[in-house]
Amino acid sequence: MARLRVSWFCMMLFLLTSLVLAQTQGDDDDYDDAFAPEPSPSDDGSPAPVADDMEAPARAPAPVTEAAPSSGEERRALVPALFAFGDSLIDSGNNNRLFSFAKANYLPYGIDFGGPTGRFSNAYTILDQIGDLLGLPLLPPYSKIFNVDKMRFGVNYASAAAGILDITGFHFVERIPFSYQIKNFENTLVSLIKNMSAPIVEEAIPKCIFFVGMGSNDYLNNYIMPAYFTQDEYTPQKFAELLVHQYKEQLIKLYDLGARKFIIAGIGQMGCIPFLLAESSNGECSEIVNQMVHPFNAKLKTMIMKLNKSELPGAHFIFLDMENMFKDIFTNYKSYGFSVTDRGCCGSGKNKGEVTCLPMQTPCPNRDDYLFWDAYHPTSAVNLLLGDMAFYGGPNFTFPMNIQQLATL
Repeated sequence: MARLRVSWFCMMLFLLTSLVLAQTQGDDDDYDDAFAPEPSPSDDGSPAPVADDMEAPARAPAPVTEAAPSSGEERRALVPALFAFGDSLIDSGNNNRLFSFAKANYLPYGIDFGGPTGRFSNAYTILDQIGDLLGLPLLPPYSKIFNVDKMRFGVNYASAAAGILDITGFHFVERIPFSYQIKNFENTLVSLIKNMSAPIVEEAIPKCIFFVGMGSNDYLNNYIMPAYFTQDEYTPQKFAELLVHQYKEQLIKLYDLGARKFIIAGIGQMGCIPFLLAESSNGECSEIVNQMVHPFNAKLKTMIMKLNKSELPGAHFIFLDMENMFKDIFTNYKSYGFSVTDRGCCGSGKNKGEVTCLPMQTPCPNRDDYLFWDAYHPTSAVNLLLGDMAFYGGPNFTFPMNIQQLATL
């Protein structure tokens, strides 16, 4: 069986870089809720500026360079609220207050947003675009929720370095695994019920959409990392079975809490990110990694089909085929307006992927030409495009329906 682990050198270089970022970037505030199992030490760093209350992204698949102030006009939302669970692909600041090496609360992150927020992007994430297309404002991160009014359109619980498995990402120290994100959603429900009454909340929650995008870190920061010995215990097939089994139990927990409309995002072409391109001797995507991840996507789609049939009455699950979406973008990148596919816009080393984006580092000026913002994450332009694909796409991208159709159910 072919095995792949990222090199010890790259891992140590990455961790040393992360340690510098964690020591130089921090947030004075702390919050006591469900997060990584260890208690959080205090962080003496100065808080990075955080851009709040910014306008939702433009609907065209191009980066938004300025966030105009809200007009104050009430937009017609397709659903009451959107609740999101995931990792750094959609995290909007939940890690800012954790003692974690996985943070993006410093420039040049957010350079096209008006300032850093904790998003691992130059501006927006796929979640921001989906929320906008649903007619909702940008979701606040759970760590910044202070009153019911702020959470009435939904909450983002996503945490960088989080996984389906609680142990995933432990080398980043604190993070909020999916199981703990669900606990934070339970806390939100308690607050909503206290302020709005149980009948109102129980009627509204089934009409809301629940976006869940987990699994990437279970591979990138677990299965292929030398600090973990998961490959010695599981074949790719068995590991995918382990993840999907745990994932199913977690999704059922959300169902038991009232969720009925689910968007489940698969994993994209992980072997093509700059961090792994930098490991390649020929500069091409790692097909070993892509083939490792494929069983997870296939089993996840099958699990969703079964859940839709009869296992969870009244539930509607859609699968976002991120693998096919990224294949389409890589194949047709020129027609989508991109020209740089093999390196990050902000980073250092080979393919700008050996060391991720550092504080105050100068990124590429032509960010809308790039597929990747840093060593791991897409640019805002790609995220907006992915959001459009998920919202309007056909069965090759969204199964058995798209988000627009799910919202009307």
